[in-house]
Amino acid sequence: MASEVYSPTTAPNPKSSWCLVPSKHLDKTRFVVKLMEVLLSFVAFVLEEVVSSCVGCFALYFFEFVSCTAFLFTLLLLVVLSTPFHNQVGITCWPSVDFCYTAAISLLLFVSSVIFSADNSNSDLEKSAVAFGFMALVAFLVDLILFYKTKGFPFQKGGKAQSSNGVGAEVPDTLPETERLNDVTQ
Repeated sequence: MASEVYSPTTAPNPKSSWCLVPSKHLDKTRFVVKLMEVLLSFVAFVLEEVVSSCVGCFALYFFEFVSCTAFLFTLLLLVVLSTPFHNQVGITCWPSVDFCYTAAISLLLFVSSVIFSADNSNSDLEKSAVAFGFMALVAFLVDLILFYKTKGFPFQKGGKAQSSNGVGAEVPDTLPETERLNDVTQ
């Protein structure tokens, strides 16, 4: 008897899920690309860690730092943007954070991969680490291109800064009200 009463009126809440893909910050395609970024940078990091000796240790250590940073911070950004946690962090400019982070890591991956490919002992592990570094770079560049195509450049919004709380928002040109709210005529 109770199931007959409650079944037609109750429905599951689709927003109570822990994973919010697609969302306003991350669509399904960019979610998959970010997963690829995480996996490729992780493999590059692991392959670099397995290298037992180095000729130019600066190149190895710089590549290690960049690939580990790319892995950890991209994983963190992926988790934050694909869960409700981004609402609790207190950052309102997620598109700018995402774009700047992806561009910066792309640049660092390019520099570190070029330096490491130029200064290594040509072992198979080092060559494969460099290859995965360049594949991760390609994934980050694809992410930047997809971001630009879907959302545009995050810092250019008609020349005006956007705000979520109304500060700095553009006020439309309207005439002042002519009718009084509490018109008391006696």
